[in-house]
Amino acid sequence: MTQPPRDTRIEDLLRTLAPQVLSVLVRKHGQFDACEDAVQEALLEAALQWPSGMPDNPKGWLLSVASRRLIDVWRSDSARRAREDRVAAMEVDVTVSAADDTLALMFLCCHPALSAPSQLALTLRAVGGLTTAEIASAFLVPEATMGKRISRAKQTIQKAGGRFEQPAPSERQARLGVVLHVLYLIFNEGYAASSGESLQREDLTTEAIRLARLLVAAAPGEPEADALLALMLLTESRHAARTLQDGTPVPLAEQDRSLWNGGQITEGVALLSSVLGRGRPGPYQLQAAIAAVHAEAASDAETDWPQIVALYTVLEAVAPSPVVTLNRAVAVARVEGPVVALKLLEGLDSALGRGHRLDAVRGHLLELAGLPGEARAAYLAAAKKTGSLQERRYLMGKVAALD
Repeated sequence: MTQPPRDTRIEDLLRTLAPQVLSVLVRKHGQFDACEDAVQEALLEAALQWPSGMPDNPKGWLLSVASRRLIDVWRSDSARRAREDRVAAMEVDVTVSAADDTLALMFLCCHPALSAPSQLALTLRAVGGLTTAEIASAFLVPEATMGKRISRAKQTIQKAGGRFEQPAPSERQARLGVVLHVLYLIFNEGYAASSGESLQREDLTTEAIRLARLLVAAAPGEPEADALLALMLLTESRHAARTLQDGTPVPLAEQDRSLWNGGQITEGVALLSSVLGRGRPGPYQLQAAIAAVHAEAASDAETDWPQIVALYTVLEAVAPSPVVTLNRAVAVARVEGPVVALKLLEGLDSALGRGHRLDAVRGHLLELAGLPGEARAAYLAAAKKTGSLQERRYLMGKVAALD
């Protein structure tokens, strides 16, 4: 059966409106679990109906459908009449409000009653609009495991009495790190989609940048918030050069830098320059600094790779992770050679073995080291693991070239 073409305009609108609608429902009712389920059903109905004709008031339409869903769920309760009155009152009230409550919803999802992984997972689902499969891929865990984690998180929020309101300044500061991490993961999923036909999902990168701008405006003077926005802009500046017309990925070293977005680079570098020097740099400042070194180089050959290695070394000390080590290995290969870089990959399989990127990097380094047979095996292993059709096509092309 032929699938209808995707209407990305509708998808973008639904992704923007979903957290706003959920914010309204949670503020009125405080039952996060039921409200999130109602919004998901409203989004599904919109995806089916809107291609035939958009409503005049899309947000009001979603609120109305989600509210009816809540009424249906609560109809058998003893307090049915009172709850229906509350929903009816809510509908009159919220349709005239245009406030974007997305950030407030993010802070609710980062409730202290939840563990950090659950905070991240719930926010990615409720605010970022990622599917359970996409979130599971970002966390490198099975989809079923992530589904249970999200379900438990929603129930915990409800039992803890989490309310839709801005937390106190001290508590807000404590939750800020998780909010930044969530935005970072949303952007990463958009920049390098874990599954599907496209390498990039512009809807997610655009939404992550929009939310980061909101956060910078709401939390002025937060160096890591400014740095995260700078990192997103500098990274997204390469968007037009990252794929060929048929969607085939183009490695950074081979990209046409004339296609890079100069406006995003200028804004990103300015943001980064405004926060550097404010004490010890955080992980987003360091990552943005690495992206700036790439962005300001006229060509791959003119890139200051020793500086990038130095920045990754500091980043690994500030925020150690297998992904940082993997990225440092790629940079080390440009300075000290692939053999030294390959040694850095030892021991990463337990943490990154489920994903494809470790095998892809290993294949690249083995190819540089003059070991085509081992490189071919690594590329083939990576191709089998990736959920991205374009990544798989690219990796199988590397296998074919080695054959």
